Amino acid sequence: MNTPTPWFTPAPGAAGARRLFCFPFAGSSAASFLPWQALLGTRLELRVALLPGRGLRLFEAPLDDMDELVDRLAGAVADLADRPFAFFGHSLGALVGFEVARALRRQGLPGPDVLYVSGAEGPQTRAVERHLHDLPEAELIDALRDYNGTPAELLDDPEMMRLLLPGLRADFALDERYAYRAEAPLDIPFHLLLGDRDPHVDTVRAVGWARESTRPLHRHEYAGDHFFIHSHQAAITALLAAAPAAGPVGPRPLT
Repeated sequence: MNTPTPWFTPAPGAAGARRLFCFPFAGSSAASFLPWQALLGTRLELRVALLPGRGLRLFEAPLDDMDELVDRLAGAVADLADRPFAFFGHSLGALVGFEVARALRRQGLPGPDVLYVSGAEGPQTRAVERHLHDLPEAELIDALRDYNGTPAELLDDPEMMRLLLPGLRADFALDERYAYRAEAPLDIPFHLLLGDRDPHVDTVRAVGWARESTRPLHRHEYAGDHFFIHSHQAAITALLAAAPAAGPVGPRPLT
């Protein structure tokens, strides 16, 4: 019998009192976030989403259908919902984490007690100004250089890019084809993290996340571009570790 492919990284060691499920940005893998565990300490047990087509699952066919991806991830979270947990997502990961939280609620399953949305505009207010997923290879690589999120040595390596581009295209398709569906706001706090020089996120559209929660939106701004999370790991992990839970985890009905 084949062992099912995991959708999240395994427990890093001693079990934490709470879990932090992390949803990576387009084209990234768990490796981008695993160093956070040492900074989070023992209060939070970090679990990073493992998506097909990248990282440890590089040679699997990537998913470019948001509904299917969310369904798979929601099922995996439900299997690990034996203690309170939070969601963190950056850029595309913010959308994915948000939709997983809503899927859990629709299914009457325990959901996150707080949602951290980083480097992303609100689901109802976002604007897709470029369509990258169907660009020719050379143009897509040039676009990736502009984002400043992929190491230049990878972009300059044709063999590596042939391996990585299918996952990147799938991620951009998830983002660019995303269609918001109206539901009641989530009854949990949202924390919005932004870079003060992010050319890909409009601040006015980003505060549209306030529409998705019954609670006031907490906003945190950091110096940097779209990938400010790399240069502010200590401050961001301190925020994640310090935030109190919103209340007991459990299903929250649609109203």
